Amino acid sequence: MDLLSRHYQAVPQNDLHPAFLGLSVSHSQLSLSHARAERGQRCRILLGTRCQSSAIEAPELPDIKLPHPSSLLHAIDMGKDRLSKVPVSQIRNFSIIAHIDHGKSTLADKLLQTTGTVSDREMKQQFLDNMDLERERGITIKLQAARMRYVTKDGVPYCLNLIDTPGHVDFSYEVSRSLAACEGALLVVDASQGVEAQTLANVYLALENNLEIIPVLNKIDLPGADAERVRSEIEEIVGLDCSDAILCSAKEGIGIREILESIVTKIPAPKDTSTNPLRALIFDSYYDAYRGVIVYFRVVDGSIKKHDKILFMASDKEYEVDEIGVLSPSQMQVDELVAGEVGYLAASIRSVADARVGDTITNAAKKAETALPGYQEATPMVFCGLFPVDADQFTELRDALEKLQLNDAALKYEPESSTAMGFGFRCGFLGLLHMEIVQERLEREYSLNLITTAPSVVYRVLCVDDLVVECSNPSELPDPANRVAIEEPFVNIEMITPKAYIGPLMELAQERRGEFKEMQYITENRATVTYILPLAEAFSVGRALTQKLKELIPRQMFKIPIQAAIGSRIIASEAISAMRKDVLAKCYGGDISRKKKLLKKQAEGKKRMKSVGRVEVPQDAFMAVLRLEKEVV
Repeated sequence: MDLLSRHYQAVPQNDLHPAFLGLSVSHSQLSLSHARAERGQRCRILLGTRCQSSAIEAPELPDIKLPHPSSLLHAIDMGKDRLSKVPVSQIRNFSIIAHIDHGKSTLADKLLQTTGTVSDREMKQQFLDNMDLERERGITIKLQAARMRYVTKDGVPYCLNLIDTPGHVDFSYEVSRSLAACEGALLVVDASQGVEAQTLANVYLALENNLEIIPVLNKIDLPGADAERVRSEIEEIVGLDCSDAILCSAKEGIGIREILESIVTKIPAPKDTSTNPLRALIFDSYYDAYRGVIVYFRVVDGSIKKHDKILFMASDKEYEVDEIGVLSPSQMQVDELVAGEVGYLAASIRSVADARVGDTITNAAKKAETALPGYQEATPMVFCGLFPVDADQFTELRDALEKLQLNDAALKYEPESSTAMGFGFRCGFLGLLHMEIVQERLEREYSLNLITTAPSVVYRVLCVDDLVVECSNPSELPDPANRVAIEEPFVNIEMITPKAYIGPLMELAQERRGEFKEMQYITENRATVTYILPLAEAFSVGRALTQKLKELIPRQMFKIPIQAAIGSRIIASEAISAMRKDVLAKCYGGDISRKKKLLKKQAEGKKRMKSVGRVEVPQDAFMAVLRLEKEVV
């Protein structure tokens, strides 16, 4: 074969060997084949010198069953035609919800690929996860929207608006905002893992929004997959009818067409209210250095066009729309969006406070009477202080937090000052992972060098004058003489676990001052264990932090005491011993008074050093408390 030259010759379709029909190698050949088919010709490969020599025969081709090029090109062409308008009855808005690592991003990739929204050449894993942090950690952090065009088996085109969501509990606020812009959701469950924590949490969110839920059992190609067991788990735990649950493998492309058909047939279309005054719900936004605030929204009523004068109802600010378009998944400009569609707009908005998530957009000339309900405010669970290493970066940190809050509505912050670290901000997060992600985004996207204090929760202090004070920082605690009681936050936690791990989980909960409530077997091999647990361990963290600081702070020429205190009460203490020079090395004999004199002189020098010395605490020392091992705590 290597000695044979290759020659391409155009021949009439009728003369083409049947084995070559449907043979496809690359997109370039598909396009060439499609173009020549329109002229009644096909492209074939002839081996040898035009196969004229009787000594050389073309080898017999194997019986390969591949899709016909025309069908693939048809799907790709329809994907490129996704900006074409369809009636509101042919629009479907849906989200994908799942526990972390159940294959949600892989399924989103396959939907984009199957509908021709993203070509094979452009496709990469976690296509919608466009942040480096998401790819490095293998998780979805931000919701992403993508518009697809799908043609059913009956030849009817549909516009599918997908809003991909995170799976980790710390980003559940992203999930809730996504679901509010949809009419249905795909519930993806790993066929080998079964129902897990976020499976339940996300289903409850979807049910609160009255969404149509389509159960999908993913990863059925794995050796440990047990579709029937997981099907019964969903029915018993979640309460969904899984008799028609779709079996799929996003990685292998199994069941993708069935999912698309179910989206079309089961998820209801949005209401056709395009004649009403404009009302659009902002579900996400971000700041662009050149175009200002870019707003992602779902049109609930009416329509919006380029150059329309719009009003943000919460901030009462008016702007003219400079650009309007859809996310497919990159931004593609259109002239108009109507009720039921999802898109973006740019209006030279320079103030990030003017276009907040949950606000309602309406037409400035024809205002809506009432705003949309918006979103419930996120409640921070973990607090910490963020301080710039360089005090001159305080203004940059403030601006960065303001812009990041536009993109992460669950982030809360307020100014704070510390005698040790200067001016900074007290920030609230939904969890420790959320806190780590925010810090890394601030450092990467805004080139800041930050110090993060140890995380804490909010305590409620009852004072003698019946005043209730909420404290997220020990320094804010009232004087002990004015305190009656201190209340700490507790959480009612329901753990779903295989029966083999019930014992270790109960032991862990007891070590964390947990109060056992109940245990129930939901299947033969799975149980739910319910505990009431405190959200904080102040004394243990204090001891662990002093130990970590002792390990991480370099030794100095003088002794360094390390103390953890709540108010005036010291709850943990450690000390870093001083480095000492052996001043007695030159004394080989003589009177003891000579040695005492040298030691006294050394002690006086160290005392002077301590009075003027400075100790630089590395940032790793503050972040170490996040990675405390069980034996340290």
